[in-house]
Amino acid sequence: MHQRFTIALLGIAFAFSSCTRINEATDLGGDLIPPVDNINTFETFLTVEANNRTAVDSTKVYFSDDLALGHINDPEFGLIHADAYFNISHPNYFIYPYFNRDSVKIDSVILSLSYQASYGDTNSFNTLRVYEIAQNAGFNDTTLYKYNQSAFATVGPELGRKTFQVKKLTDSIQFIRKRDTLKIANSIRIPLDSNLGRRLVNYDTSNTANGGYRNDSLFKSLFRGFAVRADAAGNALVYISPTDVLKSKLTVYFRYTKAGITDTTQADYFHATGGQANLVTRTPGGNWANYLNNGIPNDDKIYLPASPGSLAQLRIPALDTFRNVVVHRAELIASPLPSLQSGTFGYPLGVFMDRISPNGDTAYTFDSDMLITNNFSSFTYDINSFGGQLRTDSSYRFNVTRYIQSLVTQRLRNDSLRFYVPIRAFLYSPTYQFRNQIFVTDRVAYGRIVLAGGNYPDATKRLRLRLVYSKL
Repeated sequence: MHQRFTIALLGIAFAFSSCTRINEATDLGGDLIPPVDNINTFETFLTVEANNRTAVDSTKVYFSDDLALGHINDPEFGLIHADAYFNISHPNYFIYPYFNRDSVKIDSVILSLSYQASYGDTNSFNTLRVYEIAQNAGFNDTTLYKYNQSAFATVGPELGRKTFQVKKLTDSIQFIRKRDTLKIANSIRIPLDSNLGRRLVNYDTSNTANGGYRNDSLFKSLFRGFAVRADAAGNALVYISPTDVLKSKLTVYFRYTKAGITDTTQADYFHATGGQANLVTRTPGGNWANYLNNGIPNDDKIYLPASPGSLAQLRIPALDTFRNVVVHRAELIASPLPSLQSGTFGYPLGVFMDRISPNGDTAYTFDSDMLITNNFSSFTYDINSFGGQLRTDSSYRFNVTRYIQSLVTQRLRNDSLRFYVPIRAFLYSPTYQFRNQIFVTDRVAYGRIVLAGGNYPDATKRLRLRLVYSKL
């Protein structure tokens, strides 16, 4: 730069530690950072104030999302409960699937759910109960429901239930049907009342109120879908994919007679269109609840449960007056802390950071540090360079070098920052001047973590902003 500024850094009461000769290693750009010599290049750590906050989560359930089912009682974070709702449809309308209605005898009715993953204590036993969604429940296949959606009404008695040990869902189960012997793994098979099968047998292809095999609308007017509800017991969530047509389906096994010959076969129904909801609720407990309500503006610990959860609001006061430097490296460093049953309830798939407007109505990207884009219609971020995954040194590091340089040079507003664990974040990009969704994790309520806050006693773990810079 051609213009030089006069600065008096030593006379300003910055909230950071004294400069050191230690040039802390980085995985990205380390070879571009000049060595710290306390003459030309300095390294310092700015204090970050962190406050645990509740968050209003408006995330919607997409058709491609895995659905969570189960119940958790976490001594550090409290309760999680998850129920799921989805519809089914017949794959071939205008075709009656039971051949000869008057001769049909139902053998069994099975609801199969494709098991994808679990979170929590896999030694525990979960119980799932299946009900029919009521026609007047307001459930449809065009709405993207939020995770905090209220429960949908059901009709009639329980259709069936299944109790299982979570860790055994990956085991192969031998299944004999007719002359075939199959082995099935990663599937939750729930026996249902055979009366449901009889109802499906009685539908026809006519254009009448009973014409369930005429079209999808008539079918759903007769059967709205399934509510799968977990008992408030067990200590794990299981994740299912209702769109997996190989392992998620309703199957009616039956026998029928035609031309004097009895045959054994099956009719399958699938969740092949929109129409699913996942009601996931958290009830804060343990230390998380204490920190949410302690009234302390600068917490020594940060509690981050995966969405739906909470967030930590961060402030770096020293950046209000930090000026006239060249920033070689700026990274916000967060360190995990031990917590109750962390071996059972593991870390989330990623931690995310954005910045928030003063009135809290807009979340912004760190454009020059986090964004990669191929065009001006969308943008995303590189989690490896920007940060959000746990490193080998047991830290999270968010690279905000260009953002801090712009803040210092252009004297931009020193916004509050946020730590949280969303499924998807909806952020506004000042560079591209539009709002877009950024995918962070892929499973609701998966993971939780306790991080050292800005007031944590151990300075080596304390939440901090590391700066390597040169004076102008």
